[in-house]
Amino acid sequence: MKQIYLILLFLIPQSLKAQDDLMDMLKDSTEVIYKSATFKANRIINGHSVETVGKKNLDFVISHRFDRLNNGFNEFFGLDAATIRLGLEYGLNDRLMIGIGRSSYQKVYDYFGKYRLFRQTSNSEKIPLSLTLVSGYAIRTQKTSPSLSSFDRGSYFGQFLLARKFDAGFSLQVSPTLIHRNRPDAFYDSETVFSTGFAGMYKISKRASINGEYNYVLANQIDDNYTNNFSLSLDLETGGHIFQLLFTNSFGMTERQFITETNGSWGKGDIHFGFNISRTFSFEKKNKNKW
Repeated sequence: MKQIYLILLFLIPQSLKAQDDLMDMLKDSTEVIYKSATFKANRIINGHSVETVGKKNLDFVISHRFDRLNNGFNEFFGLDAATIRLGLEYGLNDRLMIGIGRSSYQKVYDYFGKYRLFRQTSNSEKIPLSLTLVSGYAIRTQKTSPSLSSFDRGSYFGQFLLARKFDAGFSLQVSPTLIHRNRPDAFYDSETVFSTGFAGMYKISKRASINGEYNYVLANQIDDNYTNNFSLSLDLETGGHIFQLLFTNSFGMTERQFITETNGSWGKGDIHFGFNISRTFSFEKKNKNKW
């Protein structure tokens, strides 16, 4: 009988341990783990990324573009002139954010809302992509001759942002985009313009990455003097800051400006050096795997 008791005393803990292990396996198989940091910031370079500001977080964004490098030494290779955009972006919750910005170029005010519809999970068979929707409005306040109404100076945009993080150091995004300008600058331009953005990030170290961004406008929608926007950047993460050094052929930083009204060509040296700085102020502790 003592032998039976000894056997039971040995088997019961082992049985309980096996049950605990099974429950842990079941829990792990059903727990949703989201991919984080598909891109380092809410912007890839000029355009939006699938990322959103966390709940009760505020991003202060400073964007700076100098004039063209091919202006030569007399203009200090473009550094004598510059345009700036200041932006505030706030997370209402972990999916929805709003933003406002002011650009010195054409004195533009812009407003937007951004909603993360779904997010890529670690198990690619569940949710293989992240999808974020963004829509906004911009208005020029620069005086013109002849004077234009506020309606004529306004423009709208909407985007589907589809992205996938393939591994810890490589992400891609596709951004189908619609832009409506109430009054285009060029007489024969379409009021409504369709384009597709392509972007990628390659991580070269724990805190540094290289980004690329290209916006292709479908044929016969904008004047031949305009070109497609192409940009490259080096992103550096330093604590609560994202510091981005970039080169782009667009002087403007709103969707209307850099997608439909870029007039610089990389082949001709119409390249602008610039930088973006993003600083996050957090008012609530954030769980990365909680929406």
